[in-house]
Amino acid sequence: MTKLLKAAQAGSVESSDILIMLAPAEPGDGIKVELVSPTMQQYGEQIKNVIVQSLMSFGIQDAVVHANDKGALDFTIEARVRTAVDRARS
Repeated sequence: MTKLLKAAQAGSVESSDILIMLAPAEPGDGIKVELVSPTMQQYGEQIKNVIVQSLMSFGIQDAVVHANDKGALDFTIEARVRTAVDRARS
């Protein structure tokens, strides 16, 4: 299990990107995702699932995520989460 040491962010609010803001949560709180997206009804659950699965693949079990999506594809979301995690662990 990996712990986040501090808040971090990655990405932008440019078209086809996503801004991921990641912060540590109390142990046992789990992963909470707050998402803002113009495609919320169509893709909201998929975006949240990609974020959660990406965090879990790094061993993150407790985090607060604020995501502002502007039409990012799954691989972009994964890359932004990875970068935010790297920044939050150092």
